[in-house]
Amino acid sequence: MIYIGPSVLSADFSRLAEEIKDVEAKGADYIHLDLMDGHFVPNLTFGVPVIAKLRNCTTLPLDAHLMVEHPETYVDGLAKVGVTYVTVHQEACPHLDRLLQQIHEAGMKAGAALNPATPVATLQCVAPLLDMILIMSVNPGFGGQRFIPYTLAKIKEAGDLLAAVGNKTAVIEVDGGVNADTAAAVKAAGATFLVAGSAVFGAADRRAAIAALR
Repeated sequence: MIYIGPSVLSADFSRLAEEIKDVEAKGADYIHLDLMDGHFVPNLTFGVPVIAKLRNCTTLPLDAHLMVEHPETYVDGLAKVGVTYVTVHQEACPHLDRLLQQIHEAGMKAGAALNPATPVATLQCVAPLLDMILIMSVNPGFGGQRFIPYTLAKIKEAGDLLAAVGNKTAVIEVDGGVNADTAAAVKAAGATFLVAGSAVFGAADRRAAIAALR
């Protein structure tokens, strides 16, 4: 199964509720939420209060990608508003093991994200704890970037790592530059969760765009 998660980073922020309801109606499987704090990445987006409002707009699972410093301070709030996946950056977490356990204890699924230049091997010790590995196929912080080709090898490496530690339930997600031209290679490398921003929200026919990615 391939799951498509439109990223609200590419939605019309003046009408987020309508945008989310629209992509749900057009076939999205989950909603990808990019939380940026203006420190870990240059941009600033939104936080838990906005997600609490968006939770009332859709029945789809919410996938929170924390591009922030001190992600541990977000966990309890995200749990209270009904987020399913919380993914934190390996590069932002000096105590990643502790944080993954904190996310699980809060009742959510825990993921680890890797910037393009961060090796998959940095997750070897925590791989058994993961519910998701997020391979960033662009440098985080901005939408609409081009897919970085060498990240395809990292998708396969992530699958190999999960297999090596016997983790049969974790999924591999890819975020950045995923569109009708790159999706086939991403899926062939082993990803099953595809984040798509402008490829969905920028499409004239969103139902067709989602179907093409799937």
